[in-house]
Amino acid sequence: MKTLDQYNFAGKRAVVRVDFNVPLDADLRITDDTRIRMATPTIKKILSDGGSVVLLSHMGRPKGGPDQKNSLRNLVARLEQEYGTTVRFGGDVIGPEAAQLAANLQPGEILLLDNVRFYAEEEKGDAAFAEKLSTLGEVYVNDAFGAAHRKHASTAVMAQYFTPENRVAGYLLQSELDNAHRVLTNPEHPFTAIMGGAKISDKILIIEQLLDKVDYLIIGGGMAYTFAVAQGGRIGSSLLEADKVELAASLIEKAKQKGVQLVLPVDSMITDRFANDSDIEVAGNLDIPAGWMGLDIGPESRETFADIIRQSKTILWNGPMGVFEMSNFAVGTEFVARAIAEATANGAFSLIGGGDSAAAVNQLGFADQVSYISTGGGALLEYMEGKELPGVAALEGR
Repeated sequence: MKTLDQYNFAGKRAVVRVDFNVPLDADLRITDDTRIRMATPTIKKILSDGGSVVLLSHMGRPKGGPDQKNSLRNLVARLEQEYGTTVRFGGDVIGPEAAQLAANLQPGEILLLDNVRFYAEEEKGDAAFAEKLSTLGEVYVNDAFGAAHRKHASTAVMAQYFTPENRVAGYLLQSELDNAHRVLTNPEHPFTAIMGGAKISDKILIIEQLLDKVDYLIIGGGMAYTFAVAQGGRIGSSLLEADKVELAASLIEKAKQKGVQLVLPVDSMITDRFANDSDIEVAGNLDIPAGWMGLDIGPESRETFADIIRQSKTILWNGPMGVFEMSNFAVGTEFVARAIAEATANGAFSLIGGGDSAAAVNQLGFADQVSYISTGGGALLEYMEGKELPGVAALEGR
């Protein structure tokens, strides 16, 4: 796979697939610009070489064509601030306007085209659509790791319309792969993985992969209650995947067989209704009263998890410990984030696995105290599960 530093973009027009799927508030203002900032080194390398840039991205899941909320026009002012130059905008990715704007680009100039998902052909991986996109430039750069697990036209199909020497991995995509590869193949021990979030079903494959690699596997979040039922516990009205109880029991047994310390919560912060201002009590994780639900790990679990994390040399975290969006149920997630920051300060390598984990680390103020925050939750999970990422395979000519 050709990397950015192996390519001189002087006089070249690069079509760069980025992931600018950033969250917007009700006034269409960006609330988290991480994905924009992470792509900046790639854009600046191309421009500094004397190349020009055509930016392609998706945003949201638009249905039935263009709409204001999902238009990349909302990003132009922020991009101009980021790059310190004018960013031209084209509303139609494959129409004559886009073709003309791209053809007129001079070295050092940037063109942003609108949401590729305004076309149904994008998510279908339509070859004719991908071929039209490929005419926008002379070299294809994929820096959209967050969409690398999608076999869409702009992420996995259009690469075939460029010669192998003109398909290039951007800095962000390369760093994501390098950091994930480091954790998977060369971890320093003790290696601790922390899996949270709502459902075991979302994490089955990665948990099974990690059981061959880690020393400690910490389970938190909503998925912990399915494990509690597998242990014979009562969980009140806490989240339960009833059809995954046997699976949870089998994972507990597999961890024993492989000598992995599977660490489950022993207590929870429970409430009688799903609200931040509800009554809150502490209960044992295997003995939650009827009508009550666990929404965060409890005090004893926090301390146990934090102690293990602080002793670790490699840490992978994917998924919060509770409903961290509500301040009264964010304490467990904050404990984990703080412990990871402390371990990192003491020399550990910490990889935060995108999605809600990345949001939590940013929201809680620990973003600059961990080793790496992935921009791709789903893509990172699939890579670590051993699946081929179509966006990466396309760059490699597969």
